[in-house]
Amino acid sequence: MTSESGGASRVPVRKTYKLYIGGKFPRSESGRSYVIATPKGQFLANAALASRKDARDAVVAARAAYPGWSAAAAYNRGQVLYRIAEMLEGRRDQFVDELVTGEGLSANRAKAAVDAAVDRWVWYAGWSDKIAQVYGSSNPVAGPYFNFSTPEPTGVVAVIAPQQSSLLGLVSVLAPVIVSGNAAVVLASEERPLPAITLAEVLATSDLPGGVVNLLTGRVAEVAPWLASHMDVNGIELAGVAGHPDLAAELEQAAAENLKRVHRPAAKEPSWTGPEAEGLDRIVDFVETKTVWHPVGV
Repeated sequence: MTSESGGASRVPVRKTYKLYIGGKFPRSESGRSYVIATPKGQFLANAALASRKDARDAVVAARAAYPGWSAAAAYNRGQVLYRIAEMLEGRRDQFVDELVTGEGLSANRAKAAVDAAVDRWVWYAGWSDKIAQVYGSSNPVAGPYFNFSTPEPTGVVAVIAPQQSSLLGLVSVLAPVIVSGNAAVVLASEERPLPAITLAEVLATSDLPGGVVNLLTGRVAEVAPWLASHMDVNGIELAGVAGHPDLAAELEQAAAENLKRVHRPAAKEPSWTGPEAEGLDRIVDFVETKTVWHPVGV
């Protein structure tokens, strides 16, 4: 096959991306995939269509990674998050291109979103070893005891990523979950998963232990209920069902079966570009307060 200029024309490589579970990139156990298209309907790639079994495998991987990650020094977790920011910035052009083609953003808006995503990783990295000072306390008690209250990670958290802001929105809800020591199972934006898939490639080559973050792609209405009802998931972030009150109510009801911590969605997806999109409250939503008594030494 030749082009009009006489040279050989190149056949485009149609990519089919995989899931990210336990630090590896497996195919969906169902073998299914679905088409990712531009806002104008042009083909971009194929993504794995995650199943219930994939969701269960991701939770198992997160649970296995949780003890080591939660036991790591807070300062070290901050270093890991900062490294993720460095690597994301190193692939800045790729993320910008994916936001331009996948979300239809202008080049300037895409660059601003990527830069904000990098800055958000850095912002939460800086809080890793300071959150205990803000939300912990030394409590006065009547007796010869020390009494301390400290924030501890809650465990495995399912993150239903924002649907419109596929990178900055995702980083805004994922970073505060893992910085405190939680492990996460992320369900990426259904129609715009490419930046999340590329972020998984960044995580896989960073210092983040395998299984701390697991990424699923597929249908929110199909996979989210299994995560919400899973008895080994301790919390769920519902940012990705903003604007869908019926589905949100269904997921909250399923989450109540084992008293999961729930971050409820807004009435509509917020702007993720401003400082109001980052805050310590997002960290605190998925930590628990542990109180310890210790006798005063002589």
